[in-house]
Amino acid sequence: MRSVLPLVGAFVLVGAAVPAAGAETMDDLAITEAAAVMAPGRYLWADDAAVTGPVSVLISLPDQRAYVFRGSKMIAASSVSTGSDEKPTPLGRFTILEKKAMHRSNLYDDAPMPFMQRLTWDGVALHAGRNPGFPASHGCVRLPAAFAKRLFAATALGATVEVTDEAYVAGAMMEPGGGRELARR
Repeated sequence: MRSVLPLVGAFVLVGAAVPAAGAETMDDLAITEAAAVMAPGRYLWADDAAVTGPVSVLISLPDQRAYVFRGSKMIAASSVSTGSDEKPTPLGRFTILEKKAMHRSNLYDDAPMPFMQRLTWDGVALHAGRNPGFPASHGCVRLPAAFAKRLFAATALGATVEVTDEAYVAGAMMEPGGGRELARR
């Protein structure tokens, strides 16, 4: 199994992650491994200008991670905070219905929702927000602010966002807990 440590030299896991000069682009496994040990509020972005295709997002509830793809190539990963047990984030395949750089909640005390990307008309969205490392929202998917801004810029209306209750390990969906240790070694 590859070590995550060499990745730190080429990518910064705290903000806008870009390859160091001469560094090779990360593959899906390397991004997944780095994401597995990432602290709450952190992300990495390893987009390759040569990769083309539509942007899509996979949200893994057990991982509390977002994985971003351009075509079939993973280009980014981030910690997230999804819905609490009382107000869970719905599972399924969604499309981005609306985008607003600055939105305020009409359900929850006018709460700010920067870089909002609406998934349902009844209040579920991707947006920048508090990212404590566990499910804590009212159903939305909270993202680190800098990641939310980059994702907002990369997506288009109609882009696909899938929310799953399965763990993600480099392209192979795993049952919750059924392979998580592989990505964390």
